[in-house]
Amino acid sequence: PAKTAPSGVRSLAMAAPVPPPPVPQGVKRPAPVAAAPVDDAAFFAHIDAHRQDYITRLSEFVAIPGVSAEPNRRPDVRKAVCWAKDWLERLGGAVTLEEIGDEDLGDGSTIPLPPVVLGQFGDDPSKKTLLVYGHLDVQPAKLSDGWSTEPFVLTERNGALYGRGASDDKGPVTGWLWVVEAHQKLGKPLPVNLRVIFEGMEEAGSKGLPQLCRRLSTPGGFLDPKAIDYISISDNYWTGKVKPCITHGLRGNVYFHLEVACSTKDMHSGVIGGGVHEAMTDLSHLFARLVDSSGKILIPGIYDDVAPITEKELEAYKQVDFDLETFKVDAGVDKVHGELLHKTKEEVLMHRWRHPTLSLHGIEGAFDGVGSKTVIPAKVIGKFSMRIVPNQQPDRVEEQTRRYLEAEFAKLKSPNKMRVIVDKASIAWFREPDDPNFSAAAAATRRVHKVDPAFTREGGSIPITEVLEEVCQAVCVHIPIGASDDGAHSQNEKIDIDNYLNGMKLMHCYMDELARLPREPDAATRAAQAADEARRMAANKWRRRCKVQLMRFGCDCLDCQ
Repeated sequence: PAKTAPSGVRSLAMAAPVPPPPVPQGVKRPAPVAAAPVDDAAFFAHIDAHRQDYITRLSEFVAIPGVSAEPNRRPDVRKAVCWAKDWLERLGGAVTLEEIGDEDLGDGSTIPLPPVVLGQFGDDPSKKTLLVYGHLDVQPAKLSDGWSTEPFVLTERNGALYGRGASDDKGPVTGWLWVVEAHQKLGKPLPVNLRVIFEGMEEAGSKGLPQLCRRLSTPGGFLDPKAIDYISISDNYWTGKVKPCITHGLRGNVYFHLEVACSTKDMHSGVIGGGVHEAMTDLSHLFARLVDSSGKILIPGIYDDVAPITEKELEAYKQVDFDLETFKVDAGVDKVHGELLHKTKEEVLMHRWRHPTLSLHGIEGAFDGVGSKTVIPAKVIGKFSMRIVPNQQPDRVEEQTRRYLEAEFAKLKSPNKMRVIVDKASIAWFREPDDPNFSAAAAATRRVHKVDPAFTREGGSIPITEVLEEVCQAVCVHIPIGASDDGAHSQNEKIDIDNYLNGMKLMHCYMDELARLPREPDAATRAAQAADEARRMAANKWRRRCKVQLMRFGCDCLDCQ
C-alpha cells in the first residue's frame, strides 16, 4: 500500500486518456523546405491549460515500476514499453515493436529483452525529419531507501513532481507525446517529420539496442541516413536551477569487475582466520592503489591521451550557471563536511566534464547486511569504473588498467587468483556547438526562456548518442529540461512542473526552428562539419561503416582503407 501523503502533498490520480485523431502518412523523397511560422502564444497557452492532464498521465506512467536492472521487474519494463506504444498509436503514429532477443543472466538462464518502440509521425517529402531518442525504464527505488513518499506514486509537492522516472526519462519522453497531441488539437501539422525510438534497457546498458540501430540503418530502414536529418535526446540536466542549457559533450565509461578468489567456500574467521591468504585483504590493497584521496587516478599513463585545455574552453565556463554552495547541497555533502575536491567553479566543472575520474562502487560477495557476521568470503568482486573523456579510448584504458593491477597484485606476493573483467565500455562524445542543430536548439531556448542557453558538457554517459550519430550520419543535440537538483538515480527524484511544461514548449519551438533552417548549410558550416567529422573519425576508428557490409562498423578492410 502507498504511504499516506503528508500535509500539503497530494498523490496524483490517473485518468483514462482520450485518443486524438491520426496523422496521415506519406512517402519521403526530395530534400525538405522551410515551414511556415507557428503561433507560440497559442501553443504555450494550450500547454498551460492542459497542465493537469499532463501531470495525471505522467502519474500513470510513473506507477509502472519498470526497473530494467532487476530481472523480476522485466514484465513491468515491457508494460512501460506497451504504455508508450499505446499512446503513440492513440496519437495516430505508425508504430512497431522491435524484439531484440534474450539476455544471458550469467547463471545459465536467459530472459527476453524488452522490445524497442519505433514511432513515426509524417513522411512529408517537403519537410526535414527529426529523430528523438528516449528510454522508458528506471533505476531501482524503494521507500526504505530514504524516499519521503512512495517512489512509484507520483506526488506533487512545492511545485515539483516526485517519483522514480519523473525526470529520468519519463518526463521528457511524455513531453514529446503531448507536443504531438497539442499540434493536433490546435489543428496545426508538425513542422517536421518526427521519428522516435524508445528503449527499455538504458539503465541496464542498452543491451541489444546498438545492434538494432545498425540493422535499421540500411537502405530503406527506419534509421536510413537518407531519411534522418537531425537527432535529439533529452536525458540530462541543467547545471543549475535557473539558466537553461544545451549539452555538447558527454564522458564515456569503462566499468570494471576486479575479482579475487582465495577458496571454494566461505570460511569462519575464528577457525580459519590467520591460516589463509584472504581475498578481501588483497582486494582492499588493490582498491587503495587505484585513486588517491584528492581524486587523482594512480594508473600510469591514464592522463596521457586527455585533450589539452584551450583558452576557448576556459572562456566557455564563464557562461555556465553553477554555484558551489548549491552543488554541495545537491550532492548532500553540506551536512557531512561541506568540502569539495576543488575550490573554484571552473575546477569543479572541468573535473566533472573534461577530466577522467575513477569511482569505487561496491564489493560483491562481501557481507553488507545489518549487524555482524564473522565470515571470510571465498571470492570478492570489486566494482569500479572510470569516466573517460575525448581522445581516450576504452581499449587503451582497459590495457593500462589491467597491466597496472597485475603489477600491483604481483607486489602482494599473494597465491590468490585475480582477474580483471570489463563489464561494459563506451567512448566520450563531443561536438563543437556550431552545427545548425545546435543553432535551432539555442533559438528555441530563447523563444521559451527569453535568455541565451549555456552550452555545457555532462559528466555522465549516454553511449547510444555515438551509435545514432554514426548510423544516421546526422548530428545529435542534447536538450535537457530537468534542473540540477532533480536527483535522478537518487532518493526523491523529481521534475519541477515549470520545467516539465516549458520543456514541451521548447520541443515545439525546436521543431519549428529546425523547419526554418536553410535547405542546405552554407560553405562555412559545411567546412566546419567536415573538419569535425574528420577529427572524430580519426579518433574513433570503430565509427567507420564498411562500404561493402553496411551493418559492419570499425572496419579496416581494403575497400575502406
